[in-house]
Amino acid sequence: MYENLVPRFIRYVKTETRSDENSSTTPSTQSQVEFAKTLMEELKEIGLSDIAYNKSNGYVTATLPSNTAKKVPTVGFIAHLDTADFNAENVNPQFHEQYNGEAIVLNEEQQVVLDPKDFPNLKNYIGQTLITTDGTTLLGADDKAGIAEIMTAMEILINDDSIEHGDIRVGFGPDEEIGIGADRFDVPGFNAKFAYTMDGGPVGELEFESFNAAAAVVKIQGKNVHPGTAKNTMVNAAKIGMAFDALLPQDEVPEKTEGREGFYHLVGITGEVDEATLTYIIRDHDRKKFEARKAFMLEQAAKLNEAYGSERVTIELNDSYYNMGEIIEKDMTVVDIAEEAMNNLAIKPIIEPIRGGTDGSKISFMGLPTPNIFAGGENFHGRYEFVAVESMEKATAVIVEIARLNAVKGV
Repeated sequence: MYENLVPRFIRYVKTETRSDENSSTTPSTQSQVEFAKTLMEELKEIGLSDIAYNKSNGYVTATLPSNTAKKVPTVGFIAHLDTADFNAENVNPQFHEQYNGEAIVLNEEQQVVLDPKDFPNLKNYIGQTLITTDGTTLLGADDKAGIAEIMTAMEILINDDSIEHGDIRVGFGPDEEIGIGADRFDVPGFNAKFAYTMDGGPVGELEFESFNAAAAVVKIQGKNVHPGTAKNTMVNAAKIGMAFDALLPQDEVPEKTEGREGFYHLVGITGEVDEATLTYIIRDHDRKKFEARKAFMLEQAAKLNEAYGSERVTIELNDSYYNMGEIIEKDMTVVDIAEEAMNNLAIKPIIEPIRGGTDGSKISFMGLPTPNIFAGGENFHGRYEFVAVESMEKATAVIVEIARLNAVKGV
């Protein structure tokens, strides 16, 4: 049933599709376009219909037609084409069968070791088959595991008429890792009642709440003069930047928060005496607290400007996405079906808010409720990334079971 799952996944991860936040095109890289075209051919081979590539948003979409006379809501499954901002060239997956729970040397020359002392989650996979990197690249399970699982589930459904299902829509889109992939998603064209992103982590993850997110660019204008004659004249922008960050709650940062706790995250800083720039991301699950965080940053800028007697500090705020729970909680059917599917497969649902966002965060606010389901990978975005074959098989089974349950329940 799953014989094509792993070969498919390996083929995908060996295809470089890293996105580029500095690009002005959609998709942001040509490699994603080429990968999309490859997937179109594969969708055709499997037997799906309505296969299309939307040049305006970079999405490949297709339909698995209904095999039932019942009136069944159309369900969608979505995954992203791109990988994160880490070396993704010449990915060389390594297999570790019957993992024994010990440290895995990924790269002896560079002394890269995947060690349970650093990654205790490895202990959850004793006896399973792990797929890791060779220590020089990321793996790309985020989100090529999701693509492979959707493809394999569609193949299973199209070859097994005993599994009754309605119309199923699939979508593979670009640039999720740089936060813009779903901006142009065509909800009317996708034509589904609800959908799922296959983009989560360990087995059982079912996420319908995400952060509210914003980006903040803090620009500081200083005044640079010769240090020998600087008294009462020089204004050091770099020092103001340090002072600004010190005004923010020092315990409300990613490394000191968990669960539903929000944060301010300084992700970049450049500066000289004359000018400086600090870049932040702001996160909170609660919309009121999220708005208060943005307001607090503006207040601190105002305090500094008052202290210096001029507008030295300016902040550009841009919302990135909102908590999809605000939409999905209005009708929990999409979550209930996924939870029931997992229970039917003896998978314990782990329903927790995402400390981040998915394409579903944006798509849900566009009118298509889209929670997130596990794809199986762990330690995303770097050389320590891995996925268990068994996890991908379970994710594939969940897709098939959701399709079956949706047909059983009908409208």
